[in-house]
Amino acid sequence: MNSWSIKCRPAHAQISNCGAKTRVLPLTTRIEGALIVTRLRTGVVRSLFLAAALLAQGAAFAQTYPDKPIRIVVPYPPSGVNDIVARALAVRVTESIGQPVLVENRPGASGKVGTEYVARAAADGYTVLVGGTGTHSINPALNPKLSYDPVRDFAPITLLSTYSMVLVVNPSLPVATVSELIAWAKARPGVLTVASAGAGGAQHLAWEMFRLATGLEGVHVPYKGSVPALNDVVGGQVQAMIDLLASAVPMVRAGKLRALAVTSSSRVASLPDVPTFAEAGVPNYVVVNWNGLFAPAGTPRPAIERLNAEFVRALNIPEVRRLLVTRNADPGGGTPEEFGTWVRDQLQRWTKVIREAGISPTS
Repeated sequence: MNSWSIKCRPAHAQISNCGAKTRVLPLTTRIEGALIVTRLRTGVVRSLFLAAALLAQGAAFAQTYPDKPIRIVVPYPPSGVNDIVARALAVRVTESIGQPVLVENRPGASGKVGTEYVARAAADGYTVLVGGTGTHSINPALNPKLSYDPVRDFAPITLLSTYSMVLVVNPSLPVATVSELIAWAKARPGVLTVASAGAGGAQHLAWEMFRLATGLEGVHVPYKGSVPALNDVVGGQVQAMIDLLASAVPMVRAGKLRALAVTSSSRVASLPDVPTFAEAGVPNYVVVNWNGLFAPAGTPRPAIERLNAEFVRALNIPEVRRLLVTRNADPGGGTPEEFGTWVRDQLQRWTKVIREAGISPTS
């Protein structure tokens, strides 16, 4: 038997188990390890403190917002559908928040000027944009090098309204239905003339979608605006056009134009006897224009939520709904998340149409 033995030490001693010695770490290593643990603990404490501070700041912002006037930028001239919707809602929201809500028109470059202005504005909840089909779907799809990104540079608030279009023809054209127009045009390739409010605009793209869906051909005649285009259809210089209901309905009711189909998924109250394109034999053809409220990206969430609540509430006021309906627009609404999904879907859809039709800003 050996003359020596190893005794077991208490559990706190530097031996991992009875009879086995454990290597003792150098003092510098133990100090460095302690410093790392200390830094980690300090980082966690700082993160928690920062999170608490941000929560407190957000709560304080929510309690005081808004404490000064809010500007709604409309990137088009006065009296258009975007301007009418913005002004109707501004009055109601002013009443509910106790601060002035002012509408500011910043037209130019098919909506690009005002849209870029809001994209670069302070993200504080006091400057918002009424954007829509042109600013957030068509312009970005036509020009990938646009100075703003329709998704990345904006925080969606809510959809404000949607509005449809109608296919009209001069009454002298011997067609009364969409199928008759298709047959007439296919029998006379290159004879049908189709007006629009401008190359690359919503009316032009709606026509291109119709052309792609049916295979008929026609001569696109772009104008500088809807009014001169529609006047030439009435005068017979051009034979057909897909135009906004607000512009075309008075001419249809006066017998100056013949309506063949509406671009919405269901019939519209202003033209109850006019079928949808699906009813007229063109399935899956639905085109709606839209507008909605945006803030600059980075706007505090409490501001987005307050603006959403106030504008959705205003959209549900009966007088506001009646005003929109008389302008051939359907009231919107919904959450910021739902509106964000809508914006991305519409951008993808119009980008696809533009690509398939080979459209450029000068088409």
